[in-house]
Amino acid sequence: MRRCSRTGCTDPAVATLTYAYADSTAVVGPLATYAEPHSYDLCEEHALRLTVPKGWHVVRHEGEFSADQPSGDDLTALAEAVREAGRSEPADPPGFYGGGSKRGHLRALPDPGNE
Repeated sequence: MRRCSRTGCTDPAVATLTYAYADSTAVVGPLATYAEPHSYDLCEEHALRLTVPKGWHVVRHEGEFSADQPSGDDLTALAEAVREAGRSEPADPPGFYGGGSKRGHLRALPDPGNE
């Protein structure tokens, strides 16, 4: 379970905050599937109380935030995917020249913005 990114808060995260600096906008939406390095997970209290600097705008998710708990099916599917990834080495994607060495079943992927 992911926790709120605010210092000192130990509540579970239910929303994700992302900044669109070019538009001077803060976007508070449902909890993202994956934690991203340039976004912040917030608990319900902090998601609802977020304020931004003068001249900025807040776009907030309409409706309630809820902490989704993974089901048994989700956990089983995740375990199967990890098990399968450990069994075989995936082929390099077209146009990818990795070079270097591989560690276990983890591989570097090309930047999708360069395609």
